[in-house]
Amino acid sequence: MARQNVSAVSPYADAMGFSRAVRSNDHVFVAGCAAIGADGKNVGIGDAAAQARRCFEVIEGALKEAGSSLEEVVLTRVFLVDAADADVVAQIHGDIFRNSKPVTSAVVVAALLHPEWLIEIEAHAVIGARVD
Repeated sequence: MARQNVSAVSPYADAMGFSRAVRSNDHVFVAGCAAIGADGKNVGIGDAAAQARRCFEVIEGALKEAGSSLEEVVLTRVFLVDAADADVVAQIHGDIFRNSKPVTSAVVVAALLHPEWLIEIEAHAVIGARVD
């Protein structure tokens, strides 16, 4: 398999020309995951924990569509608008990745593209890199 694009449910996807995920051989890159529901509307407004859970649901769905899973994630990047949300987001991240322990970065940014977004997450998975 050379390349597979996974479509994004985002009001910005077509205008910016991006996919939710791209699989290239055994690597799956998932980026720009904000708390957008299947209907294209923002979810968890004002609630970083709810937004983090939604971001991971989006990541998981994109990984599955590309033939991977959360268990094969080797790297995550978490972008936060407010450092005060780091602990609650870290707990959710830890619950998901407790066994596989991907490398991760947490970065506080001035803002994200939409003012209701408190968090955005990226993930990189390698198919076959599952921790047993």
